[in-house]
Amino acid sequence: VLSPLQKNRPKAVQTEHVAAQVYTRRCFSAPVPRVTSHYTIYPRDKDPRWEGVDMERFADEADVVIVGGGPAGLSAAIRLKQLANQHEKELRVCVVEKASQIGAHTLSGACLEPTALNELFPDWKERGAPLNTQVTEDKFAILTEKYRIPVPILPGLPMNNHGNYIVRLGHFVRWLGEQAEELGVELYPGYAAAEDVFERGMELHAKVTLFGEGCHGHLAKQLYKHFNLREGCEPQTYAIGLKELWLIDEKKWRPGRVEHSVGWPLNRNTYGGSFLYHLNEGEPLVALGFVVGLDYTNPYLSPFREFQRWKHHPSIAPTLEGGSRIAYGARALNEGGFQSVPKLTFPGGTLIGCSPGFMNVPKIKGTHTAMKSGMLAAEAIFSKLTDESLQSETTGIYVPEYEQSLKNSWVWKELHAVRNIRPSFHNYFGLYGGMLYTGIFYWILRGKEPWTLKHCGMDSAQLKPAKECTPIEYPKPDGKISFDLLSSVALSGTNHEHDQPPHLTLKDDGVPVAQNLAIYDGPEQRFCPAGVYEFVPLESGEGMRLQINAQNCVHCKTCDIKDPSQNINWVVPEGSGGPAYNGM
Repeated sequence: VLSPLQKNRPKAVQTEHVAAQVYTRRCFSAPVPRVTSHYTIYPRDKDPRWEGVDMERFADEADVVIVGGGPAGLSAAIRLKQLANQHEKELRVCVVEKASQIGAHTLSGACLEPTALNELFPDWKERGAPLNTQVTEDKFAILTEKYRIPVPILPGLPMNNHGNYIVRLGHFVRWLGEQAEELGVELYPGYAAAEDVFERGMELHAKVTLFGEGCHGHLAKQLYKHFNLREGCEPQTYAIGLKELWLIDEKKWRPGRVEHSVGWPLNRNTYGGSFLYHLNEGEPLVALGFVVGLDYTNPYLSPFREFQRWKHHPSIAPTLEGGSRIAYGARALNEGGFQSVPKLTFPGGTLIGCSPGFMNVPKIKGTHTAMKSGMLAAEAIFSKLTDESLQSETTGIYVPEYEQSLKNSWVWKELHAVRNIRPSFHNYFGLYGGMLYTGIFYWILRGKEPWTLKHCGMDSAQLKPAKECTPIEYPKPDGKISFDLLSSVALSGTNHEHDQPPHLTLKDDGVPVAQNLAIYDGPEQRFCPAGVYEFVPLESGEGMRLQINAQNCVHCKTCDIKDPSQNINWVVPEGSGGPAYNGM
């Protein structure tokens, strides 16, 4: 049986799927282990586990509820209260955040462009915003296995970081939370918003809800389908970003230095690159990371191991030698840009921040655009909330003005200008063709070329069958510069209660072995940056099964995005579960 996704694949791959199913049923005739049964697959009204359960619960009301306490959600909350105070209006604004503390699930490079912050708080320096490291030195290079080829960063190119700040984004988000509370915003960390119409526990009712869950949000996925929000736009595309914090030898510390690279260890047709930022936080601290586009084709590729291998490059390793790694984390990034932005408004709600995807990919920045989207949504919503002729006891407020405001803002202009840079890498020459395109068309025309390039489609559909690909032999970690996966996850502070309902769910328990393992050699074992998925023998010794170590999950959502069968459905776990990042 072929799913709609599989039917869109080439005939040869369809044949592989059918053959794999037949092979699996002949060789592994044991019953398929029941891994999970989630309410999105087995509705509660048909699930005997819910018989007799009292569905009644406490309900509360607010003017605005914001899902997600990140840069977008907090900026929206702050702007709403600023306007309410300015116009002497009473406005109840509630922010719910699944992390145990504001900022604990936040992870980014991060090199912050302060454009939106300057608009939100012109006096942010006096308020003590934790922007301690202004960029003083900008470097970019192409790496080969043994060499580093410097590339000049010309004024006006997206990679120019003049005027930006290297920040620990989790600390910045925590500071935003403090500013929001001072203005009267109600913050509810440890509160996981699980459904847009139902949730066990307290129920919040609002005139309008802003969804700022971050990349590939659990609720946003449902809203896209319910309101057909992705009609007329291209599929979203993604990357996975992995990051570490290191304390290094003070003699090697260069506060304010920003370094980026492309090339090795990735081949020319795999999009990705690295960053190495020197922070000025009172100690010799560097943030380093590796980003891999999730449109890669080789199922044997492991983003985590590519990251560990990159650290051994002759131009990188000397900075880390003698240092100590103190933190690790990972998360997915939106890379679709202008072409992949969905409809942003619907009756009773809006999408803001990285949830719909406002990241400027060539800049490797999305915080400033996420913040601005939240601010624009707040301004449009405030106008509707204070218009007494539009008030209703039963109907959610519809705010199409937000979408138009965004399209009239610098956010839209910025995304439109760089719209072709990421898809330009889909050519025979890959990385080098994309850089050539950027140099010619972006540098000369400043993004005003009269055409718009398309992406290659959903990331999950890009993997080739394992038999068409060459396995990648990764070197063993040395425990000094490179490390194994489980010791890395231990540094993320990740924790989930063992007896909670599963948040890593499968639509069909038979698919992992019958399709993913049989055709792609189990790529979920390699694309997960936390060791969540592994194939182990059945107790009978006949066949294999997928084991899900949900305790390890760092909420990056890569599995939901890259699974070639689109069978994994990441859903929000109980509140406060997940990583406990400290300024990542």
